[in-house]
This record gives sequence, structure tokens and C-alpha cells, in this order.
Amino acid sequence: MKTIIKTHLAPAPIGPYNQAIRKDHMLYVSGQVAINPETNELVLASIEAETKQVMENLKNILHTAETNFDCVLKSTIFLKNMNDFAKVNEIYGSYFNEKTAPARETVQVSGLPKNVNVEISMIAYCN
Repeated sequence: MKTIIKTHLAPAPIGPYNQAIRKDHMLYVSGQVAINPETNELVLASIEAETKQVMENLKNILHTAETNFDCVLKSTIFLKNMNDFAKVNEIYGSYFNEKTAPARETVQVSGLPKNVNVEISMIAYCN
């Protein structure tokens, strides 16, 4: 049986999906964008601020599922503009131990929900 993970510390889904699903020891976290869950407003001041909000949303979902970034096995970064890669990578990387960082791909896409610049999803292991 699957368990739905839901927290008010991350934005509510903007469509027919859940923030995350846990099945046995696996956690599948839906793509997160830079919506501040306290204000329900997008954080778009800079690509760095946007990425930090995305990572904070992911951190809060992982915490609610009783896991953390050390247990992330794989992540996917979707970028509207690949020229933002270095800045996004710097913020993203600050949340991980480089020696145990997850597998990852980064892809450029033509558009993202709410016209944001970055979206990140994750797969993690839960104890």
C-alpha cells in the first residue's frame, strides 16, 4: 500500500497529484517549484532565490516523510534556460554532501508550470 505524504510546509499541489508518495522504503517526490507555502506566492526575485525556495520545499517534504537529502537516490532538474545551470547547481549542491550526492540529470524544457524557471523532483530511500 502507498502512503501519501502531505505537509503545509511545502506548497499544495496545483493539479491532480500529491507532494510525495511513499511505498515501502521508497519515496517519490513530485516536482517542486518556488512557491512559498506561507504566502502561496512565487519566489522569482532571482534564479538563486527561486532555487533556494525549491530546495526548501523539497527539504520540508523529505522531513515530513522522515528522511533527508542524504537519502536522496536520484533527482531531476528541469530548467527553462540552461544558462542558469551554474547558479542552480551551486544552490542545489549546497544541500548535499558531494561524496554522497544522488544521481541526477538536468534538462532544459520549453516551459514549466506557472512560468517558473526551475523545477526539481526526487526519489529517496526511507528507513
